[in-house]
Amino acid sequence: GIQLRRGDHNRKKVIPVLIHGDAAFSGQGVVSETLNLSKLRGYETGGTIHIIVNNQIGFTTSSRDLRSTFFPTDVAKSMPVPIFHVNGERPEYVIRAIDLAYRFRQKFGYDAIVDIFCYRKYGHNEADDPSFTHPIMYDMIKASPGVTAVYGKELADQGVFPEKEQQAFREEYLLSLKEGLDLAGNRHSRVESDAFQAGEWKGFLKTYSHDPVPTGIDITAVKTIAEGATVVPDSMEIHPKLKRTMEARRKMVEEGTGVDWAAAEMLAFGSLLLENVPVRLSGEDSGRGTFSHRHAVWWDRSTPDPKPYIALNHIGDSQARFAVYDSPLSEFSVLGFEFGNSLAQPKMLCLWEAQFGDFCNGAQVIIDQFIAASEVKWDRSSGLVLLLPHGYEGQGPEHSNAFLERFLQLCAQDNIQVCNLTEPAQYFHLLRRQMKREFLKPLILMTPKSLLRHKRAVSSVDSFTSGYFREVLDDPAGDENAGTIILCSGKVYYDLIDFKRPHGFSIIRIEQFYPYPEKQLQDVLNGYNEKKQIRWVQEEPKNRGGWTFMYERLTDQFGLPVTYTGRPFRASPATGSYLEHKKEQEDIVVSAFS
Repeated sequence: GIQLRRGDHNRKKVIPVLIHGDAAFSGQGVVSETLNLSKLRGYETGGTIHIIVNNQIGFTTSSRDLRSTFFPTDVAKSMPVPIFHVNGERPEYVIRAIDLAYRFRQKFGYDAIVDIFCYRKYGHNEADDPSFTHPIMYDMIKASPGVTAVYGKELADQGVFPEKEQQAFREEYLLSLKEGLDLAGNRHSRVESDAFQAGEWKGFLKTYSHDPVPTGIDITAVKTIAEGATVVPDSMEIHPKLKRTMEARRKMVEEGTGVDWAAAEMLAFGSLLLENVPVRLSGEDSGRGTFSHRHAVWWDRSTPDPKPYIALNHIGDSQARFAVYDSPLSEFSVLGFEFGNSLAQPKMLCLWEAQFGDFCNGAQVIIDQFIAASEVKWDRSSGLVLLLPHGYEGQGPEHSNAFLERFLQLCAQDNIQVCNLTEPAQYFHLLRRQMKREFLKPLILMTPKSLLRHKRAVSSVDSFTSGYFREVLDDPAGDENAGTIILCSGKVYYDLIDFKRPHGFSIIRIEQFYPYPEKQLQDVLNGYNEKKQIRWVQEEPKNRGGWTFMYERLTDQFGLPVTYTGRPFRASPATGSYLEHKKEQEDIVVSAFS
């Protein structure tokens, strides 16, 4: 991200450096994932220099129990990269090894690894006593004068750095550390500023706002995008099914009705590109889309060596760049890479799409430690968007649930946005809103599967040329005297409206769970009977989905009992039987209107 921002297209000016422990390098799977990324088109950096601080111990675990190989770096032998092993007690040798790694990286554009053999003198932390588990090793370490003393004596003997000057340097350095500690401990010395990050982040605010942001675009822009992103160049021969898909997509816009999810995304991306906002999308199969809906990349069938053609990069003369990359079958490393991209380039819409929503399981560490907490912990916000296909269509438990409930458990201090949408226009406005506000927050989006082609899940062109993202959607056929208000979110809405509802029910959609739209929901419910009752309906099991998040908020806000309709508590997210699923879904809908 920094390389791109600085125009470092040869990747020689900005050099990534990763520092590892020996136990982590051999033990953490993300290391091999990251090595695999190193020469891939969407993730290459021109070579990363890996420095391993090899303490020959992992907290209390000895190296013989840490790995099946002698060197922690043997995992990197799958790559054509040099590995330099160097004695940490010889500082000049260490510098030489680092220099070799640097020069190799600059010459060939590959990773390079420096394994520094050393030791941890005082154990894992100031209260740890490593001699409990490694008595002989730590007797030897205790008897050693240490690198500083040995090298200091060598420099003094050579007359390069006399002992008195060394002592003066130590005292000066210790004094600077003490001054830094005193400054950090003085709360009055901290400077509060809305521009909480410099450089590219200057001017961004921290505070979240529910205020609507107009995100409609001119009808001329709509037609320009639809034409440029769907017309096949004369020199290309694309798949006949894809050609029909593009023709149908263009026709949706021309006729002004029936705009589906993929077309709405195309309009969102295209409009941002025309406004000079770059867009980057990555994830397994994200080019075509797991559900064969996006088709952002086309391939020429008339040549034996086809080049990818991205139509969204050909809609305007001075547009920004759209980059889309199919990722390897990795989530941890790829999501970590995109999180870093979002920090380096806050003015770019950066999205990661899971093949299915539950694939976020493989990236849970990035979500918990970085995406959900980085702003509170480190003053580092992110505008990263996670697209997580979610919805119960009778598929197995591994492909139904994006663990909405987990993200809702992480919600606090306006740290992330969690949304579950029902209309293509809502998706369009939400993506544009992400780049049109004075602040950035990560966006967790439950994206659809069956709704990608649902005949009712469509929008008119008029809904793209005006308006904004609405966090709560009222019932277009609502009865102000309705005695029961059904609250729901996402795909189950269409199951409910496909049922012939009896009199006295209105259906309200929660499009954004968090930050919780308290005022918006209050404004909608104020239009209904004061004696109403509230019913939460979801298709997920009771211990999943939005129920546990919404129940306390709804009862606190309205002072009314809130009832639940949905699947019962389940250990597994969904049944593996389509017939059983269909029966459960029908029962939910019937119970919702009972």
